[in-house]
Amino acid sequence: MTATPTDRTLNAQTAMDAVTLRVGDLETMSSYYTNALALDPIEERSRGTEVHRVLGRGTTPMVRLVLTPGLPAVDPRQAGLFHTAFLFDDAPALAATVLRAAQDNRGHFAGSSDHLVSEAFYFTDPEGNGIELYVDRARDEWQYVNGELQMSTLHLDPNAYLQQHLREDVIESVAKQAGTVGHVHLQVGDIATAREFYVDALGFETTVATYPGALFASAGGYHHHVAMNTWNSSGAGPRGSQLGLGDVAITVPDREDLDALVTRLKARGLQFADDGRAVTIADPWNTQVTIALPGADVDEVLGR
Repeated sequence: MTATPTDRTLNAQTAMDAVTLRVGDLETMSSYYTNALALDPIEERSRGTEVHRVLGRGTTPMVRLVLTPGLPAVDPRQAGLFHTAFLFDDAPALAATVLRAAQDNRGHFAGSSDHLVSEAFYFTDPEGNGIELYVDRARDEWQYVNGELQMSTLHLDPNAYLQQHLREDVIESVAKQAGTVGHVHLQVGDIATAREFYVDALGFETTVATYPGALFASAGGYHHHVAMNTWNSSGAGPRGSQLGLGDVAITVPDREDLDALVTRLKARGLQFADDGRAVTIADPWNTQVTIALPGADVDEVLGR
């Protein structure tokens, strides 16, 4: 179904796109994402003192690293990125990527969990940005109680998972296994304000509202495209310029979807930029969010 300007929610075909990270050491960070996550450099461009480098699997951009000299380091108590979640098609592809990430000691393994809707492994990159590597369970296995999706954080033994799912042929071809950004999990100052922006204004639909200190939301019934928590950042104000998250990228199918978004933003008196193919806006904590039409080439990603 195509969205119209009167719609209150995002199109069911909404998806996430490459996340932008501002980094202090481009070569170390690029090498880490290439080695640990098997993301290949696709393209890069210099812009003044900045260097923008896009990495991904095949032709799919998954992360843009922007060398931004002189910015302060990531502060885990501030609003910004909790983690970027990279989604894989199946357990062998996930296991092969997890193995690579675990063998790169420039990052840190931060745990693993069975979330009922997915199985996930967590790492921190060399500059303190959170990473989730995950695979979804089939949607017909997801459970609901009183209309709310059931998610949890259950024990998942990483060694047992790898023993069960690692395959030599997939390990050898891991860089050719498909991957994408499945969701982005943010740190925010308070949940009520996050709901007003990401649900009421942008148009995501709440999927889980009862998880302590967090809110999960999506389009089209997915478990979540965005999540917001206050576990480390309760009371945080707008972000200053710093390393870490530079942009959360979202795609919608049609210009009509952007028109519907613009209508919602105008109704709330929110300031935004609209270049015809993308709407760019800052959330209440000064995190940039770009909602764009699909099919962006690398030049367009680099230009954001």
